[in-house]
Amino acid sequence: MSRKTIEKMVYRHATGLMKEKGYISPVDLLVKMDRITPKQVEDWRFKRIPYLEKVTVGGLGKMNHILKTLKKFATEQELKPSLTVYKSWGKGPKKLLRFSKTGDPYMEERYATHYVRKSNNKKHKQPK
Repeated sequence: MSRKTIEKMVYRHATGLMKEKGYISPVDLLVKMDRITPKQVEDWRFKRIPYLEKVTVGGLGKMNHILKTLKKFATEQELKPSLTVYKSWGKGPKKLLRFSKTGDPYMEERYATHYVRKSNNKKHKQPK
């Protein structure tokens, strides 16, 4: 899949998520793009998968491009980044979940950042 195709998919699905949920999370976007399944997300949330990138479709370069394109979309739409804490579900102590194999703080933050409308942002730009 070309970078241009990925960009178009990110814009289309990000627009849909804003209409559907009022925010965009990278995890929801990856599900919409068929890069991960809802079952895989659930398995990760219950600590049956050690980190989310382990089960994503596509290499790390593609994941990075998706996240970069999402950030660009959010900037164009004047959406506010909101860092979200992902903790495990289920019994026992709730542990912070990892997105990447390395646990690199920069990548973890990119995956954990949701994008929401600014409260004073009544008019929204139409995406390309």
